[in-house]
Amino acid sequence: MTQSTPIDAAHAAMQADPENGATRLAFYERLGDAELYLLLEDEEEGDQITPLIFEIPDGDLVLVFDRIERLTSFTGAASPYAALSGRAIADMLAGEALGLGLNLDVAPSAFVLPPEGVSWMADTFGHAPDEVEAQISEVRPPAGLPETLLTALDTKLATAMGLARCAYLVGVTYEGGGTGHMLSFVDAVPGAEGALAKAAGEALTFSGIEAGAMDVGFVAASDAMADRLGRVGLRFDLPEPVEMGQVSRAAPGSDPDAPPKLR
Repeated sequence: MTQSTPIDAAHAAMQADPENGATRLAFYERLGDAELYLLLEDEEEGDQITPLIFEIPDGDLVLVFDRIERLTSFTGAASPYAALSGRAIADMLAGEALGLGLNLDVAPSAFVLPPEGVSWMADTFGHAPDEVEAQISEVRPPAGLPETLLTALDTKLATAMGLARCAYLVGVTYEGGGTGHMLSFVDAVPGAEGALAKAAGEALTFSGIEAGAMDVGFVAASDAMADRLGRVGLRFDLPEPVEMGQVSRAAPGSDPDAPPKLR
């Protein structure tokens, strides 16, 4: 029997309190962050894949599993699959009139997401907060933010391996008088700014917090602002990548410029 997974736990929490919006959001966040195994019709060909499509009375769907053992338990034999993040699969399927079947017949987290739900996931994971361009006149310790957001940020940034040295959450006042909170990344890898902003946006969205509650900024460790942030900010350390020569492997489906394509 396959050991219980984070998706199983999130699904059970959602089912136990179906009117609780926070548990529903937490389930979809786990689904989007997880590496899932998409059942294919045949082996991948380069960047093109052909999911195996199942016809059910409510419409066509593709199948994903959060463990290889669950996929082979469903099919009864070794079968072709693509390992991708849930968000990448939702983005790939959006607009294709295909639903998503999760762990069907093999786990307590069996779940069917209709096509409109797949499109909602793709849109929601595509949200990112605005990057800061205004000049900052004051930084101070963050205050008044819910624990759910802090926990979500800690969990989300743990998946951003090697994309920045660290991040600081601070309260800010901008020139002109505006105030708010800012999550500022230190020494972000060039080109990773969009992915980091999206990660911050997902933490906001799946915590049920209004998008305007936090801006995103980027600074170099050599900047004077980095010292100011370090003195008052709440620090989040991002995991360092495992060295494999000079190459680090991106998370499955994490590169929006090179997503898999449907055949």
